Amino acid sequence: MQFLSMGGAVSVCAMALIGAFVSDRVEDTVTSNAAATTALYVDSVIAPLLPDMQSNETLDDTTARALDETLGQGALGSRLLLFRLWRSDGTVLYASDPAATGTKPALDEMLKTAFSGQMVARFVATGEENARSGPALPVLKIYNPVLQPWSGQVVAVSEFHEAAGEFQQSLLRTRLHTWFAVAAFTLVFFVLLSAIVLRGSRTIERQRHALKQRVEELSESLSQNEALRERVQRATQRATTLNEGYLRRIGADLHDGPAQLLAYAALRLDGEALRRSTRSDETSRNEIAAIKASLDEAMQEIRTICSGLVLPRIEGASLPDILQEAIRAHRMRTGTSVNLSVSAPPEHLSPAAKICIYRFVQEGLNNAYRHAGGIGQAVSQRTEGGLVIVEVADRGSGFDLNQVRPTSLGLAGLRERVESLGGTFEITSSKAGTVLRMTTNIEETK
Repeated sequence: MQFLSMGGAVSVCAMALIGAFVSDRVEDTVTSNAAATTALYVDSVIAPLLPDMQSNETLDDTTARALDETLGQGALGSRLLLFRLWRSDGTVLYASDPAATGTKPALDEMLKTAFSGQMVARFVATGEENARSGPALPVLKIYNPVLQPWSGQVVAVSEFHEAAGEFQQSLLRTRLHTWFAVAAFTLVFFVLLSAIVLRGSRTIERQRHALKQRVEELSESLSQNEALRERVQRATQRATTLNEGYLRRIGADLHDGPAQLLAYAALRLDGEALRRSTRSDETSRNEIAAIKASLDEAMQEIRTICSGLVLPRIEGASLPDILQEAIRAHRMRTGTSVNLSVSAPPEHLSPAAKICIYRFVQEGLNNAYRHAGGIGQAVSQRTEGGLVIVEVADRGSGFDLNQVRPTSLGLAGLRERVESLGGTFEITSSKAGTVLRMTTNIEETK
């Protein structure tokens, strides 16, 4: 529709411009041809009557009467409305109107062009009133240079006005044919171009429809994938929660089972009866002391494991409280100091995200204590562009990341735990220290 409206307007304008240009050119050509034919005929009749214009600057009475008789009768008399013979200095040597003979009016552009040696013709549709013709008729004005036969020099200009009624009709027919041809060509061109554009438009419409269907299919697939991702994430969060429940039960079982039995065995070894029965045997006392030390160490290790497995009550705690609780527990176990930096913490976190961050800080600090001796331990949290970033750093000697075995449970477990929530896990290590970094989206932690 846009092409039909805009293209139609452009085609009409182009047709008008081209038609006007071609029509003007055709009119000029037809006028020149008609004028040339008339000028040739007039020259063939008038030229023999004229004297040598290069040597005679006036016409004698005999020549004037001959011109009067020739121009007043016959074919020329019925066609010529006005005739003037101009001398090179602008004087009218002869005129069909005796009052104009001998005058010297100002030369117009057509006369000047004729004196330069070119024939000039102009068609005037309104014409001029004339004593012979009566009412105004269309006129073909012709200015034809008169040349010296031997030298070809322009010695005079003959001006004659021809009655152009038939010429006007012929010119109108030519104009109509010209406009019809231009209009027909423009119409055919516009129809063909419209057909091409219509075909292209239909092709584009089909492609647009196919593309729309494809986009709808992709959007549906994306929605399904998003729904599946959310289901997987919820399942992961439930699995994390269940895993923490299992760890809590294992810790409780270890604390209530083996730890209690080991404590009871240690108490029995410290019993008075056993000491009295082995008081005289120094070797037995040393053996019993070694067994008791091993039992005490095993019980301490089991209690440490239990404290690591059992999470504090973090469901209702905020992110700063969770970080402080992880650092407090680490300080109590190791006696080392940890710096904490918190910036713009999110207000809401899911239980799975809280557990993940707590375990990340717990395991990161344990690694810093075991491998870096607890030097320069620091925990930081910041928010950037909708992302929660938690880092655990130390200023130890670092390690080669390529030497970390894939079976390393600590780092592998942290990576899987973080990535299960849709986050990222990174490790950077150098001689200046090691940094563990986890990043997760705030929207996915709500």
